[in-house]
Order: sequence, then structure tokens, then C-alpha cells
Amino acid sequence: MSKGVVEVHVRALAAADGGCAVFLGNAEKVFLILVDQSVGVAIALALQGTPTERPLTHELVATVLRALGAKLERVVINNFERDTFFATLVVSAENELLRKSLLELDARPSDCIALAARQGAPIYVNRDVWNQVEDVSDALRKLRAEGSSGPGEWNEEDL
Repeated sequence: MSKGVVEVHVRALAAADGGCAVFLGNAEKVFLILVDQSVGVAIALALQGTPTERPLTHELVATVLRALGAKLERVVINNFERDTFFATLVVSAENELLRKSLLELDARPSDCIALAARQGAPIYVNRDVWNQVEDVSDALRKLRAEGSSGPGEWNEEDL
């Protein structure tokens, strides 16, 4: 991957007012993205490898990609402006109608993270975005030290 991006992983999930906080980062830094509660649950289930009774939206998208001969290669969180993150799904496609090509699809970062978690695809952050976001490593350490503060909180040890 290019030096213009930084690879990150979901470090923890925690319940937040009206949704879920997704902590993304690496050994250098952690930042958070707030997502809808339903997407937070989808991310947690994917990371836990928990099967669902019926396909969730992100599982449906993965099934459609497979049926079309496509594969999620990576997710790139590529912009951050006015407190909003933007992301791209990078999909490779190859079938009888299409020779191998890469498609970049604009998508909500929350959906990208859920799909990447379900597919085992890497998540990258554009270096400019990485340099803009606040490091919340200390807050994550404090959250872990306090233990579970209520229902709906998950951390990587639980996943």
C-alpha cells in the first residue's frame, strides 16, 4: 500500500449516546468514529464471527459482490471535513463481462467498516485524515481500565 495511507484496525466498540463509538487505530494512534447503533452491532457481530439468523445488509452486499465475481480489496477513509468522515470501498471485479478492474465506490465509513469486518478486508486512513484526527488512545485506555460501563459496550478482548 502507498505511504499516503495508514493501516488501522477496529480497536474497540463502545456504546455512545444514540449510537456506537468505533475506535480505529494502530500502535501509534487511535481515533473514533460515531456510527448508528445497528451498524455498531453489525460490526461487533462480524468481528466476533457470530452468524446471524438472516443476512444483515452488509452480509447481503458481500453476497452480491461474490455473485458478481467481485471482492472487497480494502476500505479507505479518505476525507474528513465538517466533522464528517468519507470513505471508499475498493472492489476488484472480474467476470465474463468485465476483465479484472478496480472499482472505487463512495460509501459511509460505518458501512465500509462493517463490510471490511465481515470480509476480513484491510482498513486504511488517508495520511492527511490521519494527521487531522484527534488521538483518543488515553480515553480508550481509561475506558478499558474502568471496565464495562454498561450494556452495549464491547472491546477487542470481547470480540
